[in-house]
Amino acid sequence: MTDRAPMLTNLAARYYADPAIFEAERQAIFRRTWQLLGPASRLADAGDYLAVDVAGWKLFALRGEDGTLRAFHNVCRHRGARLLAEGAGVCKVLRCPYHNWVYASDGALRHAPWFGEDPGFAVSQWPLESAHLAQWRGLAFIAIDPAVDLLVQLGDLPAELADYPIERYLPVEQHRFDAQTNWKTYTDNFVEGYHIPGIHPGFLKTIDFSRFETAALNGVVRMTSPQKDGAFYGGKWLWMWPNWTLSIFPGGMNISRISPVGIAATQITYDFLFADHSDAAADTRRRTIDGTCAIVREDFEICEHTQQNYMSGGYLPGPLSPRHEQSVAYFQARVKQALATCLPVGV
Repeated sequence: MTDRAPMLTNLAARYYADPAIFEAERQAIFRRTWQLLGPASRLADAGDYLAVDVAGWKLFALRGEDGTLRAFHNVCRHRGARLLAEGAGVCKVLRCPYHNWVYASDGALRHAPWFGEDPGFAVSQWPLESAHLAQWRGLAFIAIDPAVDLLVQLGDLPAELADYPIERYLPVEQHRFDAQTNWKTYTDNFVEGYHIPGIHPGFLKTIDFSRFETAALNGVVRMTSPQKDGAFYGGKWLWMWPNWTLSIFPGGMNISRISPVGIAATQITYDFLFADHSDAAADTRRRTIDGTCAIVREDFEICEHTQQNYMSGGYLPGPLSPRHEQSVAYFQARVKQALATCLPVGV
């Protein structure tokens, strides 16, 4: 008689549908981890900024006139208005659009026009709330209250990318997608290739699926597959805890951030970066970007239908494939570990 490891099963539906669990994730995962902000090259010059939503928290990084890069909550200290629109841009004067409060690039409040006389009010007492910043190999990260240093969170990623010149890749385009599904439903789908034959028949023709391999590492899921003629990928796809991805293709990469907007709403932001920005390579870049976006869109319908079943109460956890879905089990175990000390009693 031989000992067998217990069968792996999917998370219970409540993890995808319970508002209490969603709020616990906001506090235990998204407040405490480093979030991919974007290519650091987008923050090269004075006034450059990147603004993001992190599970409802609004944050931004801004390059000051003194050359220093700083991060703040994207919240005016007056009555909570958003200061900067999400995405990349240039800001020469950090002015609240609501009541025209003006902040310096170091976060200090400089001017509160038409406020009136109040002996208890001093502009020096109302700076912006700061956030944390870190950079790694040309990528910028932001955090509210990180539990560990960025390199600790990255785990095995530095070793995975040691042979790739990712600093040479510069951004060309950004694409945003909205899916009516929980962020974990989408992530479960991303970290396994088991669904490729059913959901991505065109992509299936460009890879040797019989040799598709998935490995759950420290903070990283690595997926690899030999490529056939006509493939635009390099055959290596990476997911990093808790919610970002990096996929390699010849001469470039894409990165994405999987952002929870609500229990059943997720925004996925892709940046496409290339080493060759010449006109001669424009067709190749276009093919890679359009092909990737088409594959990304193919996932949404199945994730949304799955989410509806989770929300309905009609789903009971099923088994996970020991060949293709150990990565799903790894991600779900990390989620449960993060939530272990903060879930309400009975959840």
